[in-house]
Amino acid sequence: MAGIYLHIPFCKQKCHYCNFFSLVSLQNKDAFLQALNREIILQKAYLNDEEVQTIYFGGGTPSMLSADEIKLILQNLRQHYNIHPEVEITLEGNPDDLTKEKINQLIELGINRLSIGVQSFHADDLVYLNRVHDSAQAKSVIKNAFAAGFDKLTIDLIYGIPTLTNEKWAANLDYFFETGNKHLSAYALTVEPRTALAHLIRKEKLQAIDEQQSAQHFELLMQRMEAAEFVHYEISNFALPGHYSKHNSLYWIGGNYLGLGPSAHSYNGVSRQWNVSHLTKYIEMAGVSTAVFEKEILSLDQRYNEYVMTSLRTSWGCDLTHIQNAFGEKYSNYCLQLAQPALTKNHLYIEQNVLRLTTSGKLFADGIAAELFIE
Repeated sequence: MAGIYLHIPFCKQKCHYCNFFSLVSLQNKDAFLQALNREIILQKAYLNDEEVQTIYFGGGTPSMLSADEIKLILQNLRQHYNIHPEVEITLEGNPDDLTKEKINQLIELGINRLSIGVQSFHADDLVYLNRVHDSAQAKSVIKNAFAAGFDKLTIDLIYGIPTLTNEKWAANLDYFFETGNKHLSAYALTVEPRTALAHLIRKEKLQAIDEQQSAQHFELLMQRMEAAEFVHYEISNFALPGHYSKHNSLYWIGGNYLGLGPSAHSYNGVSRQWNVSHLTKYIEMAGVSTAVFEKEILSLDQRYNEYVMTSLRTSWGCDLTHIQNAFGEKYSNYCLQLAQPALTKNHLYIEQNVLRLTTSGKLFADGIAAELFIE
């Protein structure tokens, strides 16, 4: 299974926590779209005609594009890539952009999954995050999407917001379940360097994050999801069986994907490449040989580390037999040896030669993975 990711770098305003490449000006949108469609053609050999089963419009805010603009991109992709007839096409959108008319247009274009950036159903949380929409819009767009015929919705929520009490976080989850939605992406609020959030906390204009409260939110999240029979298939993603996001799954199982647009990343199992994070340079470079991206050929050690990092975050786990077959017995022995402290602490368990995180271990997922890396 292969995938295509398209980075649409425009937003109405920058969220305080965001460290993705995005711009609040639409001044160069037409030039960007021309460059993106040139890059689609330039990179058509990257996936070696592997069947594309997932297309993902991310950003930024892809819902700011018009239906005609999205249509042209999809036509271009279908013309130059081996697209599966039942490809999952996801578009990220904000509640303030997804009007009834826009939702209906997206369905007509073949978009069959929406990823809605709700983040919270409480006004003060949205103000803290500097989101554009309000709670009423968030609730309305979910109802409108279901009414229009979308049966695949991903709702994004953020926990660990200083204004988000445990009671309010529980209420967010209550409302999620009330909607009947089958997929949730939930992320811990983190303070990334050089973001507005980092600056405002440093200046004491916003309350700092309480890591203990964030952990409590995550524990409650896991309890509630398990009780509702949702599968915790990746650290930040929960779904009822049969409703996993194909694109999310692709990343974590090590599938090949092509990233298009400024700052987008690509991976094909042996190399990784990333596009320039600068709109003017991207527009100038797109369609000109390989100038738009930098590339790194991954060593065997790096490929092993990549597998450990991604697989351990999933419900499928880190398969020692796969490590032995793909990288050699030395690597599988090394991995098992380094896993012993986490196994002793009950942060990992092993079953049928597969390492998986325990519930308590999921609180330390990145650190545990790093302990298994080859330096």
